[in-house]
Amino acid sequence: MSLTATHPLPSTLSEWLDHCERQHPQGISGIELGLDRVQRVAQRMHLDLGCPVITVAGTNGKGSTCAMLEAIYSEAGYRTGVYSSPHLVHFEERCRIGREPVRADALEPAFAEVETARQGDGGDSETGAVQLTYFEFTTLAILRTLSRSGLDVAILEIGLGGRLDAVNIIDPDCAVITSIALDHMALLGNDREAIGYEKAGIMRTGRAVVVSDPVPPQSVLDRALEVGAELWRLGKDFHFAGDQQQWGWAMHPSHGGRKYSGLAYPALRGANQLVNASGVLAAIEALRVRLPVTAQAVRNGLAMVELPGRFQIVPGSPTLVLDVAHNPHSVAALAENLDAMGFYPTTHAVFGAMADKDLDAMLVRIGPLVDRWYLTDLPLPRASSAAALAQALDASPATAPGGQSRVAGCHPTPLDALRAAVSAADPADRIVVFGSFHTVGGVLRDGVPRLAARHLAN
Repeated sequence: MSLTATHPLPSTLSEWLDHCERQHPQGISGIELGLDRVQRVAQRMHLDLGCPVITVAGTNGKGSTCAMLEAIYSEAGYRTGVYSSPHLVHFEERCRIGREPVRADALEPAFAEVETARQGDGGDSETGAVQLTYFEFTTLAILRTLSRSGLDVAILEIGLGGRLDAVNIIDPDCAVITSIALDHMALLGNDREAIGYEKAGIMRTGRAVVVSDPVPPQSVLDRALEVGAELWRLGKDFHFAGDQQQWGWAMHPSHGGRKYSGLAYPALRGANQLVNASGVLAAIEALRVRLPVTAQAVRNGLAMVELPGRFQIVPGSPTLVLDVAHNPHSVAALAENLDAMGFYPTTHAVFGAMADKDLDAMLVRIGPLVDRWYLTDLPLPRASSAAALAQALDASPATAPGGQSRVAGCHPTPLDALRAAVSAADPADRIVVFGSFHTVGGVLRDGVPRLAARHLAN
């Protein structure tokens, strides 16, 4: 849809997001990979962030990595900008400046600039309007907002894959590749080697790439050699070790040999966060000449980092755990973290998921830990229905041992499912909400504050 005199520009963020939704309905579930269109519009906008850039790709751990980088650099006195997706509740969460979500009225002019450039008013040799997906349009608007925010460092999270993701139009000074697992296989490939190749597309010649996956696909290592990137690899170029009280980290002497000992565990819960934190410290070392950071800033940043929905425990009783785990690898990490919490008489799970997920692999790992399931529909066409999830759970030995169903009910929204779980749970029980950003976001948006006040804190 072109905006003309008869169709004026939107005036609010909500109207702009509606406009973006209408732009490009094609593609697989609204997704169309490729950089040609978004690069053309970015060139018309003369887009340049004007500061060192760290780009983070991976299957799991991207958001945590970005949050830890943000916290440490902020504690070091730098003005940070972060682009992270998807959001949990409000779109503005996708863009943080100085550790605060950007205001809607700061984004609106950037959306107007993208629309003007998209329509072909950039003076380039190619005329005519460029069609953009929702993600491409919103990415350009956020990148423009970051470029005008006087940043010292920009931290960009890849949305999907890497090589063909819209974020990859920006050349990073340091790339970080977190854990690589099987997810979005219809778009990225059927095995870790193919998926790793897509993630490795964020590497740049002569620039550092930190690989924090302990066992990276060979395709990632081969790509680093092919493009001439400076590879920093967990277990080879840097490593960590810890006990129940503290942990330490060290670089190989070839990279300067810096060490940190006696570190407190990151404020983000879960044993898997040490892997993410280890990659974060390597990235900080890679950019130390341009962005010096003190040891105290590292300690303070790790101690103060916050990120909703990553093994987030809401105070009160019964215990409430929120986690956006939505693929077998992240669900396995969630199950490990739940195991480490100790004994609870009953574990109730609020669960909603996309239809393309490997549900069987997820259930095998977490199924034995859950006593009662409260399944929810989600407001997306590509989501599995609660009824379909119930059928899958009843067919799985992991979630219906001896043929006995553990499904407690199907619900139209995550909030309805959470209400049912809270009503059924005893104070000593545990409730875990997981399966999708939309599942966790649904209860954060509509329910957790009120339920915490009325039920969970009793």
